[in-house]
Amino acid sequence: MAAQSTPVRLGVIGGSGLYDIEGLSETERIEVRSPFGTPSDSLLFGRLAGTDVVFLPRHGRGHRLTPGAIDYRANIDALKRAGVTDIVSLGAVGSLRENLAPGDFVLVDQFIDRTFAREKSFFGAGLAAHVSMAEPVCPRLGDHLLAAAEGLGLRIVRGGTYLAMEGPQFSTVAESELYRQWGCSVIGMTAMPEAKLAREAEICYASVAMVTDYDCWHPDHAAVTVDAIVHTLHENAAAARRLVAALAAALAAERAPCAAGCDRALENALITAPEARDPALVRRLDAVAGRVLG
Repeated sequence: MAAQSTPVRLGVIGGSGLYDIEGLSETERIEVRSPFGTPSDSLLFGRLAGTDVVFLPRHGRGHRLTPGAIDYRANIDALKRAGVTDIVSLGAVGSLRENLAPGDFVLVDQFIDRTFAREKSFFGAGLAAHVSMAEPVCPRLGDHLLAAAEGLGLRIVRGGTYLAMEGPQFSTVAESELYRQWGCSVIGMTAMPEAKLAREAEICYASVAMVTDYDCWHPDHAAVTVDAIVHTLHENAAAARRLVAALAAALAAERAPCAAGCDRALENALITAPEARDPALVRRLDAVAGRVLG
């Protein structure tokens, strides 16, 4: 039997400086309720270059939410309920590498999670599950993003480790140097637990880290002004909008099952026996895990 194709609906999560998507047609803003909490904002549905798109500003319009105040579970659950099959996450980061300059984009392929005060799983007491995070991003989305970025002439690097810190304060010099010793490429505050939750929700996920400045390890860090960082932030946001439009134009209306298995991440992840599962938690998981819970 041939593998069944799935209609593509692209979810875009906008980070700092990216609170809207230009060029959307047939737009409709909808409040999507989640049993896991309150999403950062209403979801903006529309069409972009022939592709169904759902946009969510991670910090809310007007940047109301700090990284620690974002309800990541509600955001991912809401996008799943909206029928999103693929997520492109965009976020501002600091560079931990000399060769990653302000204005550069990084297609992140690994994460180190140093956050500690956030709900990191849809599962818990009453229904345990363990998904693999060995390869946390979708290579198919990465291929499309790289081709789109290169077609636009953007400075982009494929591959790099994102250090997710709790914040909202930035790191000390000692911490920054430690993360450099660990081999990290960029540092930010929002990719975790977002990437973990997208995996649990069986949504293909890609992370585009947009460098605004060098982190405090850099000898020229003290010379960087807030005005310069904000200017780079706005330039990055404009480039990100072009990147999303180019990606949308490149995606087919339907796709085959993910070759990397992102859309089947829960296949063997549920541990709790069916008769021992908490019915209330099962009901909350109707969108995230409905495929495997029946």
